[in-house]
Amino acid sequence: MSEKIKPIAIHLPQFHPIPENDEWWGKGFTEWTNVTKVKPLFENHYQPHLPADLGFYDLRLEEARLAQEALAKAYGIYGFCYYHYWFTGKRVLETPLKLKLKNPKEDLPFMLCWANENWTRIWNGGESDVLLKQEYSEEDDYNHIQELLVYFNDKRYIKVNGKPMFIIYRPNLFPDIKKTILLWRDEVKKAGFPGLYLGCTKSSDSEKIINNMGFDFSYEFQPSFSNRPKPIRDNVFRRYYYEFFRKINKPIKNKYNLVYDYEEFTEIQKQKGFPPNCYPTITPMWDNSSRRKENYFILHNSTPDKYKKWLEFIKKKYPWEKMPEPFLFINAWNEWAEGNHLEPCQKWGTRYLEVTEEVLSK
Repeated sequence: MSEKIKPIAIHLPQFHPIPENDEWWGKGFTEWTNVTKVKPLFENHYQPHLPADLGFYDLRLEEARLAQEALAKAYGIYGFCYYHYWFTGKRVLETPLKLKLKNPKEDLPFMLCWANENWTRIWNGGESDVLLKQEYSEEDDYNHIQELLVYFNDKRYIKVNGKPMFIIYRPNLFPDIKKTILLWRDEVKKAGFPGLYLGCTKSSDSEKIINNMGFDFSYEFQPSFSNRPKPIRDNVFRRYYYEFFRKINKPIKNKYNLVYDYEEFTEIQKQKGFPPNCYPTITPMWDNSSRRKENYFILHNSTPDKYKKWLEFIKKKYPWEKMPEPFLFINAWNEWAEGNHLEPCQKWGTRYLEVTEEVLSK
């Protein structure tokens, strides 16, 4: 294992218009649409999150993608993990990465994470309204891996001991994930690779999934919604909760306690330890109130210094020697509608990037 930690930032490609979003959400919709319309919900609530150095970019533009990569490299980010969207052969939001494949100037290492969930209107509170449905079959598994091999064959694609690194976000949704993995491993070897380095998002049974289903590793999605502190309950937030539930006409229940202190949250993450065969993940901040009409999850009072303390803890305590590569996932590079980004914003500038480089470059 090399000594230096390799941070991989999760990358959302939804910063360009596509026909599907035009139809479902209105002409010209991109992630910026949600970002710019949100208002603060309570006193000292940091919203909206507005970009600074890179501006409101369009990822169809070469200069926008090159600017992202230049900024990432300047602060020691090893690579991007792009969300990958595949629905029985239908691709969406694939344009930025397709353009990168054709452009040797975009030389930042990259990998893919298949966001294998149904597309629904959950942002609008309509989780049961399915826009694009995920369906699984042996034929689709074969067609999908042939598409993935186009990316795996790129010299910039992240590999471990020659094996392309790929993540499935929700393995529990497959009818027979073991069968899918066997087919994929066989096709990857036929293509000339020594194998496939396959991972999944950590869950309560991820160790069983790794051992019994054929995965090589998991990664821990952050924020961990199952490991959270008590919600903030001072007078300001009591009033906020009351107004919120009255607005959506629902009774107050514990599951709707939505605002948590970032530092208290990080302390709980430190206490639960590191599962085996699981790469660590850190989030600089989180606030998805611009994306959702209800059921927000807000980590309040996040700062670069608090993020730094969590990052220093992971660097010091994680058993790096037990993994084949020292990867650290950062969620995220540019999830602006989740208030979750390393990219510079108008409040913090490049401070989160500076802290990341400061801690990991030592």
